[in-house]
Amino acid sequence: MSKIRVVIADDHPVFTKGLRQVLTADPSLEVVAEARDGEAAFQCIQDHKRDVAVLDIDMPKKDGFEVVRAVRKQQLPVAVVFLTMHKNEALFNAALDLGVQAYVLKDSALAEIVDSVRAVATGHNFVSPVLSTYLFGRRRRAQMLAKEQPSLGDLTPAERRSSSPTRRPVARSHEICTSVSEPSSTIERISAPS
Repeated sequence: MSKIRVVIADDHPVFTKGLRQVLTADPSLEVVAEARDGEAAFQCIQDHKRDVAVLDIDMPKKDGFEVVRAVRKQQLPVAVVFLTMHKNEALFNAALDLGVQAYVLKDSALAEIVDSVRAVATGHNFVSPVLSTYLFGRRRRAQMLAKEQPSLGDLTPAERRSSSPTRRPVARSHEICTSVSEPSSTIERISAPS
C-alpha cells in the first residue's frame, strides 16, 4: 500500500515540528512539504503530489479559508484537515460549508491528527469529539430551515401564477409590445423555445 502524502501548514515552527514527528512516526504517512504561511501552503499543494493538506486556520498572508477557496477554484484534488485552536461554532460551520473534511483542535492534535489524516484520505470526515455537539446543532438548524422554507403548495394561487416561468414573461412582453405598437408576433418569435 502506498503512503498517504501530507502537506503541513502552520506558522508556529515548534508546533509544526511536533506535528511532523507524530505524522512520520506512522509508517503509512509521509510529510512531503511544510509551509509557514497560507501563500506557501497553496504553493506546496500545487507543487507536490499530496493526498491531504493539514492547514492552520490562522496563518499570515492567507488564512486557511483563503487557501481552501484557492484550492477549490483550481480544482486541486486534496483532502483538507483544519487544525486550529478555535472552538468557535461559526468558524466550524464555515469550514464545513467550504468543504473541509476534518476539523481538529490543536489541544487534541497529537492524539487525533493521525486518525483525521487517515479518515480524510479514505473519503471520510473527522471532527474532534469535543466539537460533536456542533454537528447536532448543524442538523437541527437544517431541519428548522427545511420546515420554514415554503414549497409551491404554500403559495397562494396569485403567487403561483406570478411565479410561473413560462406565462409571466410572455404575457408581460405582449403587454409591452402593445403599448409601443409593436406586433405581438415579434415577441412570440423571440419568446419561442429553440
